[in-house]
Amino acid sequence: MTVLKTSLRNFLAHKGRMALSAIAVLLSVAFVCGTLVFTDTMNTTFDKLFQVTSSDVTVSAKGASDTGETTSDTGKPPVLPAAVVGKIERAPGVKSAEGTVFSTSVTVVDGDKEKLSPTSGAPTIVGNWNANDARTMKITTGAAPQGSGQIMVDADTAKKHHLRLGDDIGVITAVGTHQARVSGIATFTVTNPGAAIFYLDTKTAQQALVGRTGVFTNVNVTAAQGVTDARLKRDVSAALGTGYKVQTAKEVADANQQDVKSFLDVMRYAMLGFAGIAFLVGIFLIINTFSMLVAQRTREIGLMRAIGSSRRQVNRSVLIEALLLGVVGSVLGVGAGVGIAVGLMKLMGRIGMHLSTDDLTVAWTTPVAGVVLGVVVTVLAAYLPARRAGKISPMAALRDAGAPADARAGVIRAVIGLVLTGVGAASLAAAAGSDHATTGSAWLGFGIVLTLIGFVVIGPLLASGVVRVLGAIVLRVFGPVGRMAERNALRNPRRTGATGAALMIGLALVACLSVVGSSMVASATDQLDKTVGADFIVQSDNGSVITPQAVDALKSTPGLERVTEYKILPVTMTTPDGKVSKNESLNAADPSYAEDLRTKTVQGDLADAYGADSMSVFAGFAKDHGIKLGSQVGVAFKDGRTAKLTVRAITSDEVVVDKGAMYVSIATAKKYVPADKMPLDLLFFATAKEGQQDAAYKALKASLHDYPQYTVRDQTDYKQALKDQIGQLLNLIYGLLALAIIVAVLGVVNTLALSVVERTREIGLMRAIGLSRRQLRRMIRLESVVIALFGALLGLGLGMGWGATAQKLLALQGLKVLDIPWPTIITVFIASAFVGLFAALIPAFRAGRMNVLSAIATE
Repeated sequence: MTVLKTSLRNFLAHKGRMALSAIAVLLSVAFVCGTLVFTDTMNTTFDKLFQVTSSDVTVSAKGASDTGETTSDTGKPPVLPAAVVGKIERAPGVKSAEGTVFSTSVTVVDGDKEKLSPTSGAPTIVGNWNANDARTMKITTGAAPQGSGQIMVDADTAKKHHLRLGDDIGVITAVGTHQARVSGIATFTVTNPGAAIFYLDTKTAQQALVGRTGVFTNVNVTAAQGVTDARLKRDVSAALGTGYKVQTAKEVADANQQDVKSFLDVMRYAMLGFAGIAFLVGIFLIINTFSMLVAQRTREIGLMRAIGSSRRQVNRSVLIEALLLGVVGSVLGVGAGVGIAVGLMKLMGRIGMHLSTDDLTVAWTTPVAGVVLGVVVTVLAAYLPARRAGKISPMAALRDAGAPADARAGVIRAVIGLVLTGVGAASLAAAAGSDHATTGSAWLGFGIVLTLIGFVVIGPLLASGVVRVLGAIVLRVFGPVGRMAERNALRNPRRTGATGAALMIGLALVACLSVVGSSMVASATDQLDKTVGADFIVQSDNGSVITPQAVDALKSTPGLERVTEYKILPVTMTTPDGKVSKNESLNAADPSYAEDLRTKTVQGDLADAYGADSMSVFAGFAKDHGIKLGSQVGVAFKDGRTAKLTVRAITSDEVVVDKGAMYVSIATAKKYVPADKMPLDLLFFATAKEGQQDAAYKALKASLHDYPQYTVRDQTDYKQALKDQIGQLLNLIYGLLALAIIVAVLGVVNTLALSVVERTREIGLMRAIGLSRRQLRRMIRLESVVIALFGALLGLGLGMGWGATAQKLLALQGLKVLDIPWPTIITVFIASAFVGLFAALIPAFRAGRMNVLSAIATE
């Protein structure tokens, strides 16, 4: 009980000094709990949506996906004959059956040809207004569509795009463009996760989406009273026979939820990974806090030992303080985590994915996990300082309080750090020299972990040398004040190393990802310059196929020398070794594609692969199946016949564009696939006539003005789009890493604040002999700057090493250019100095306000 009282008294006595450590715990726990609450809430939202929107049993075509996604390579959804509805209605246990037709392979535009698709990645759905939709939506303005000239839109989409009754709407599908005017607006009675939904009358929907009436994509079946979904499924299946997909409401909901779960799992684990990095950084802050508190209480602990306290009691006292810190920080972090989750929901609402706070889900495991994690991490971080406190002898009561001199790190620590760093460097070298990506990735991960730990362990030794160098370059120009700042940073290399290590971790990851991202862009750009011979690339940004109408407009564009079509055909292959490879695909293109994409071959000439009954394979596939030039491969085209194609070329695996592609000519594909089953073009390549590139570029954009779902890019545009995509991903990662960097900055603030308290008497003496307040504040700021620059130098150097090694592995995938983004690296390094200045503001201000006499009298 005495130990508990002592711990509580010490905790309350030093609560101000522990505040920043508590904030670090709070932030880390909040990020973990916020992630769990946010993803659980999204799961709840989608669960409710799928349960409410699913009919008791859904019947769809055999080729439809389990989730109801209707996009196909023909641009049209798979359909059922309308007569199926009558068969289902006559089945036992059926109360009602209603045919529906919908498609997600659509683009909807307003009267100005502006797309009305969600920006959140949610689908755009066009279908017929039916009884099942009426269960989850209520018409709040206007009326349901009647006739081909009317369309109804959901309220969220109408609000976002300022749509009103009577506004013109264009529905673009593989069939063509259907024009209508808004007749009504329907509001969701459940949470809308962001989809844009448009409704036509049944006959119009059939014609606009499929191109003919008398067909449906789904039949929604309602069970009679007392009939279970499972029994209804058996009865409907028996009535229909084979050739149909019959699913219960639970099966449809589970399939939809599985798709969402895959996305949410990636999001959850990624965000938890960044929270783990923040926890790791927070460990350094907690260790530093308790180490300095123990050092400042050396004399006090010595007196406790002198009057009878055992080592175990002293050790336990410090750990109880850490436990209190962990509990306070974690409990506050759980509450802050719920706030973060609500904030993320509001942010998602701004980009179009609407999540209601009514569905806010806080599972009992979330606060428990947050508190347990925060407390365990805090106590473990305080273990070493507690153990050090327990070793203080009663004789310490006779010495001055304060940290003992620590001019250099211990020999054992230095040796361990050097060994870990050396083994880690050897692992990185092994990764860089690896011939296989899988093996190299394992070596890379091992090397990253070991070099990171090695740098942390060897930090005090590095601090002794690096700080001197930085001091000579940065601090000496400030005269005596700069030299004192340097000596303060060198006074306790272990503390400086730990503080710099916290900042090092976040910046190492920033540097590594910057190098990888920059190298990917540079490599892809280099590959485009070397391989792409076409001037323009036409495609949809969401991967949808190109409609025949757009193809006609594109081919009629003046100023083009050639236009190359490009399709993807799903096939099953029977190779010479007797193996059957399902779920393969052939890239079907015009023979001019060999000029548009100068793909490197290891055997044969790619142009020959576009001959009759010919094809190419890539080197890895050829090696795995014993394929050589002249080998024949059995190719069963989906919805077509089986062909025997002769291999005329084997392409290299060391490419970026179309890596792993196998080519065949469109003429050969048409020989075995019926015209009505032939997939639509996925993209087009176009080449302008000599000297007419600019005119052809403008003409292409004009030709596709009525088809805003497609984008025309020249090579410059394509490179910029690639750079923007990678840049957006990196910015997202940098944003998540910002939490770790914020915690590291708190560590610098805390170290300086405690250091000021520790040096109170020293500061008083310096003021007494003539050091001004301004000089004192400058000294503390310069000390903070040099610590921040020390951490930045280690982090950026380590991160560039990791990134350069990772690029060697990317080179195995064809990304062979190493590009160090020096502007980014230099900007981050300079920004670190400002971070140091910012971190020192409060400690420097407090030091400057000290009373000189009181400071001198401090023991």
